[in-house]
Amino acid sequence: MSYDPYQGHPPASRRDDGANLVIRIVRLVTGLATSVFLLHIAFVVLGANQANEFVGLVYDLARALVLGLGDVFTPDDPTLWVVLNYGFAALVYVVVGHVIVRALRRP
Repeated sequence: MSYDPYQGHPPASRRDDGANLVIRIVRLVTGLATSVFLLHIAFVVLGANQANEFVGLVYDLARALVLGLGDVFTPDDPTLWVVLNYGFAALVYVVVGHVIVRALRRP
């Protein structure tokens, strides 16, 4: 079957399938990292039990994913420190993920 320019869009190519797969992976990683950061912030602000295994897991994941952005801001209040730094890290993940997705969608 050949492509007829008068019949609509061309069939999906392998490049499109590969780009779509990478886009889905980028969105998944970005969403998971952002969720971990937001959970960590919520646990700190709400005073979650640090001895709880799930809270500890979220803390460890957030600390591993922050990638050097964990001390951009240095306020005296430890809660504000977590909110600013991990919130900033979440924002960076979202923006970088969005830029990557836009770049992959270009023809």
